[in-house]
Amino acid sequence: MLRLYFDEDSMHRGLTQALRARGVEVLTALDAGMIEREDQEHLEYAKEQGYVLCTFNVGDFYRLHSEYLVRGQRHTGMIFMQQQRFSVGEQMRRFLRLIANRSADEMENWVEFLSAWG
Repeated sequence: MLRLYFDEDSMHRGLTQALRARGVEVLTALDAGMIEREDQEHLEYAKEQGYVLCTFNVGDFYRLHSEYLVRGQRHTGMIFMQQQRFSVGEQMRRFLRLIANRSADEMENWVEFLSAWG
């Protein structure tokens, strides 16, 4: 099962609690003591700990994804979310669909958009 790391911009308490209640391993930047860190630090932390990074910050993290690929570096995957587009319940359902259909191996060096899992 995928393990999810929410950066500080995306760590909505209601969503993380709902996912945890359904058995999903969730770690937030707050839990990890990673508040006010650079984007690359979040990505590296998620990789080191074996978590898929979840974020609203599509532009900066997609750039990092591309840079990693060009340099032959690996990351444990990213899930991009859109701020205030879906309710907490809808986000949770989309995450659960994604988790049920993607393994950690399939997420390596991969980007998913939560909006595609409706």
